[in-house]
Amino acid sequence: MENRPVVNLGILGLGGVRLAALKHMNRNRKVLERRLGVRLKVNRIAVRDRRIKRKVRVDRDLLTEDPWEVVNDPQVQIVCELIGGTDLARELTIQALGNGKMVVTANKALLCEHGNDILEAARRSEAHIFFEASVAGGIPIIKSIREGLVANRFPTIHGIVNGTCNYILTRMQNEGKRFEIVLAEAKELGFAEADESLDVDGIDAAHKAGILTFLAHGKWIPMQEMLIDGIREVTSNDMRVADTMGYRIKHLASVVSDFERNSVFVGVYPALVPKEHILARVDGVYNAVCVSGDVVGTTVLIGRGAGQDATASAVIGDIADAVFSLRGAEMHHLPDDKNDPLLPGLPRLAVAKREEVKSAFYLRMTVRDEPGVLAAITSLMARENISIARVVQQLEEDGGGRPSKTASAVITLTTHRCSESSLSKAKRALSGLEIVLSKPFVLRIASFPN
Repeated sequence: MENRPVVNLGILGLGGVRLAALKHMNRNRKVLERRLGVRLKVNRIAVRDRRIKRKVRVDRDLLTEDPWEVVNDPQVQIVCELIGGTDLARELTIQALGNGKMVVTANKALLCEHGNDILEAARRSEAHIFFEASVAGGIPIIKSIREGLVANRFPTIHGIVNGTCNYILTRMQNEGKRFEIVLAEAKELGFAEADESLDVDGIDAAHKAGILTFLAHGKWIPMQEMLIDGIREVTSNDMRVADTMGYRIKHLASVVSDFERNSVFVGVYPALVPKEHILARVDGVYNAVCVSGDVVGTTVLIGRGAGQDATASAVIGDIADAVFSLRGAEMHHLPDDKNDPLLPGLPRLAVAKREEVKSAFYLRMTVRDEPGVLAAITSLMARENISIARVVQQLEEDGGGRPSKTASAVITLTTHRCSESSLSKAKRALSGLEIVLSKPFVLRIASFPN
C-alpha cells in the first residue's frame, strides 16, 4: 500500500455533493485505491467559512477561505470544482487547467455558458476536464457517448434529465394534485430547491441538453437558440386527457439532428410520450436518456438523477478517470467546436430553423361555450396548414373539479405533424380571437426512432 504513488486532490467548495463525495471516498477508500493503484490524499479544501461544523470529519488544517490557494498549490494534481455559479468558477477552472491540473466539475451552467473557453484552456495546457456529474446524476451518459458509442453518429437524443420535474409530474399523474401543491411538498422533502425556477422552468435541463449536444456533435448551442419550456402550466386535467389518448406527460430534453440539412434542433419541454415507450415509465427522481446511434440503434440508460449520492458517484468516477489520465492512460478526446475531428469532411451543423422542425402538438384553451366556436378554431388552424387529429371538449372546472358556473369550456385538440413556425402563428392568431378566453397552452407529442 505504501509503495503506491500518492495523488493529491484539491476541492473547491464543501456543500452537500462535496460532502457526499468525501464521505463515500473515505468509506470505500481501500477498494477505490486498489482499483486505481494509487493513494488518494485530500491536500487542500476551499470553503466560505472555516468555522462551520460539518457532517463529515475534515481536518481543519486543510481548509482555506481562499480558493486560489487550491488551484495554485503545486502539490495539488486534481482540482474538484464544486462551488457552482459561473464567473468565479470559470476563472478558477481556467487557472487550474493553465497550471496543468486535471479538473473535475459537476457545474453544467459553467460548461454550457463557457465551454469553449474552458476546453481551449485545457488544450493549451494539455490538461483534461471531466464532467460526467454535470448531466443526469449517476447515469454514465457522457462516458457512453464519448467512449462506448464513439462509432456512431447520433440522429436523436431524448432524455428525462431533471429529477425534480420528473418527481413533480409523476405525483401529479398518480395523485391528481395540482402543480403548486406537489411543488410545495417536494420542497419540504428536499426534492426541490427553495427557488425552484432553475428546475421547473427548464434552465437546468437546457444546460444539460447543451452539454449533450456538444458531446454528440461538437457544437455548443447558445441557450437563446434552444426551445425552452418548463412545467408550471401543466395541469392534472392535461394528465387525464393525455392518459385517455395513450400518453404520459414527461419533461424532455431533445437533441434532434438532420444530417441531410446539416442542422440540429435542441429543445427542453413537457411532452406527451406514448405509454409504451420506456421514457413514459421512468418515474420519481429517476433520469433516463435514449440515445439513437446510426450503428448501434437505440441505447437507454436509466438511474437516479437527483440527490447528493447519485452526483457524488459521478464525481468520484471522474476523479478515477483523472487518476488514470495522470498515470498515462490514453484519454478519449472531446470534440472541437471549431474543427470537429469526429466528423471529418462534413459540414458543421447549424441550428435548425423553426420552419424545419416538425412535430405533432397538443393544444388546450378555454373558450366561450357557444355555437360556432369549434368551427372558428378549425378554420383558423386550416389557414395555417395545420391538420387536426383529435378534439376533446369539456365544461370548464372550478377549483374542486366541478363544472364552472360560467359559460365557458375547455377545448383540447391534437394535430398531425406540422412545423414549429406554423404552430406559433396559429397560437398567436388563436390568442387574438374573442371566443378564446385563455392563452392557448401547447405541448409537443414526442416521436421516437423505430
